[in-house]
Amino acid sequence: MFDLVINAGFICAWSVLILVWAFGWSRSKARTRRASYSSRLVIFLPILIVYALIYANILPRSWVMARLWPQKPAFAVAGLLLTMLGCAFAIWARLTLGSNWSSMPDVKQSHELVTTGPYALVRHPIYSGLLLALAGSVAASGVGGIVLVWALLAISYALKFRQEERLMMETFPDAYPEYRKRIKAIIPGIL
Repeated sequence: MFDLVINAGFICAWSVLILVWAFGWSRSKARTRRASYSSRLVIFLPILIVYALIYANILPRSWVMARLWPQKPAFAVAGLLLTMLGCAFAIWARLTLGSNWSSMPDVKQSHELVTTGPYALVRHPIYSGLLLALAGSVAASGVGGIVLVWALLAISYALKFRQEERLMMETFPDAYPEYRKRIKAIIPGIL
């Protein structure tokens, strides 16, 4: 019964996040400028690497599926709480960003610099929330392959937010540098 409740919690958290993204996708403004094709491709490089490592059997299956720590109820509960918190934070950020949101580094028509809500805590709260949610899922699973996926996804997000930073500096040359000085990128007050 415990496992069923925990698994249902993970399914609900990720499902709500996916539904918010799917619903909001059609409500985004038209883009006026985007990062170059080659720089957009770089974002997916870490994801392609993990896919190749795992699905092309470059990494031994025994390592990919190996448990790195024991499966205990405390890890499952902590992981679920982190996943729910991360999903909620990412959803809050996505809703706050509204029609300015884009899945790729883009500038939208009448783009606004959003600095309220979770954007008053970190400059990239969607990435913060997603990485926290994935860390929770990693903590609950404890499987080696998922740890690798998290690490490479973190690299992918770092590459992506650097591109977004460049676009925001160009789009808001007066306001964005000040915002960058005041607000950390991913972890409030730290990073």
